[in-house]
Parts: sequence; C-alpha cells; structure tokens
Amino acid sequence: MTRRRLISFDWAMKRLLRSKAHFGILEGFLSELLREDIQILEILESESNKDTAIEKQNRVDLKARNAGGEIILIEVQYQRQFDYLQRILHSTARTLVENLQEGQPYGEVVKVISVSILYFDLGQGEDYVYHGATRFIGLHRHDELHLSEAQQELYRRQEPQALFPEYYLIKVNQFDDIARDSLDEWIYFLKHEEVPDGFRARGLQEAKEQLDILKLPDAERWDYERYQDDLHQQASMVQSSYGWGVHQGRKQERLRIARSLLDLIADDRVLADKTGLTETEIRALREPT
Repeated sequence: MTRRRLISFDWAMKRLLRSKAHFGILEGFLSELLREDIQILEILESESNKDTAIEKQNRVDLKARNAGGEIILIEVQYQRQFDYLQRILHSTARTLVENLQEGQPYGEVVKVISVSILYFDLGQGEDYVYHGATRFIGLHRHDELHLSEAQQELYRRQEPQALFPEYYLIKVNQFDDIARDSLDEWIYFLKHEEVPDGFRARGLQEAKEQLDILKLPDAERWDYERYQDDLHQQASMVQSSYGWGVHQGRKQERLRIARSLLDLIADDRVLADKTGLTETEIRALREPT
C-alpha cells in the first residue's frame, strides 16, 4: 500500500482551497459528508481572514456558498473548548443575520450548514460523526410537523429542518481507522494526512495530487513545517496549563484538609505525611493570620 504524506486539510483551507482551481477537493469532501452533489460557487469573507496569532494556531475556518445558495461554514478546531457548541450556534446566527438584507422577508433567510472538524473530544458519545438538525415533534400525538404543499413550493424544501441551520461534528481522533465507506476515507485523510491506494471517495485523488508536500515550493514547505510546529507547541502549552491547574487544585484540597486537622494532629511531620504537604507548609498554616 503506497502512502504519501499530504498537506493537512486545515493548511489547505488556509492557502489552497480558497482558490477556485482547488474547489474540486472541497466539493468532494462536502459531497461525501452531505450525501449530495455539492458545487462551490465562491468563498466568502470568514473569521480566519483576520488571521490573529492565536487564531492561526487554534483554528481555521472557511465560508463557502454552494450552487443551491446555501452557505457552508467549515471549521477545523484543535484546542478543547467547553462552550464550542454555543460558539457554532453564534456563528450560524451571525451568518443568518449578515445575509438577510434590510427589508427582505424572513423567507429569504439563507440556509446555513456548519461543519466542524474537531481534533479534541467534544461531549460524550461513541460515534465520530454527529449530525444535528431542527425537528418539530408533537407533544401529544408524537407526530412530526411537515411543511404544507404551498410552503414546499415556495421555499423549495420538503421539511422544516431544511430551513434551519444544520450541524455536522466530526470527531477525528475518535475514528477507528477502518474505512467503511467513502466518508470514512475522507476522515482517514483528515486524521493521518495521507490517502492509501484504493481509496475512491470523491475529491481524494485530487487531494492526493494537489496536496503533496513534496510539490510545495521550498518557502511554502518551510511555512507549513513551522505551522505544524506551532500546533505542537500550542498543544503542549494547553496540556501544561491543564496539568498545572490540576496540580494547583490538588494542592488547594490538601491545604483544606490540613487546616481541618490542625487541632487534631499536633505533630507537623505526621500531618505532612498524611496530607502530602511539606512541614514548612504545615508550619505556615499554624502561624496566626
């Protein structure tokens, strides 16, 4: 099985996929994910165009409009963010507002599809691809609300969920490396930055040819390697900060326990052994404040 190291998808989003010449790669990924033929018409202004130092390391985002007039938000996120779900809700809401001109009827609200490629574990769940959509279910009869024939004709949609934002969460690190279908082939690439022989998902062969690291100019390859190093450094900083926070939390708990035992254990050495603190720290606790 021949494998070639390829540019990571987030780097491609930053440097290559914004060009119309490379839309085929992006269209292939979205077509396999959404299970329909996606044609990208244009890349729109997005948050990552601000390109601040922190955002460069933390995430990459891209906003595209397809042939159906829908706006697709694609985001690659590396660092853990506990309020990430609220964040993507905010992003879709802002996109809705920005694309409804003053005086337009609500029927002109654009359809937004949010796609998150996550390199951290978000929430609790055993799957590696999650889809969220808005459905209306009856409280008493438990039936699902559908659009009327007139609404279907007017909005060219069959169900209410087609009018509301939809969300796709791809938890890359949770993928078990077994490519069961064409979408899995794409997720394999997202995880390993390589396309094994035999993969046939739409857009992957184009990615294999156009995202070859060896084809990058020397300066571009150096930028890419530095970008990858920055990601590793950022991950180390986050891990170190988390470890320090855990350490401090445990120390505060030991101090709390020691304070509660000051009157019961007079020997500083014994109390230090029981709590994991030093005798100096115990003596400091005994000093009047």
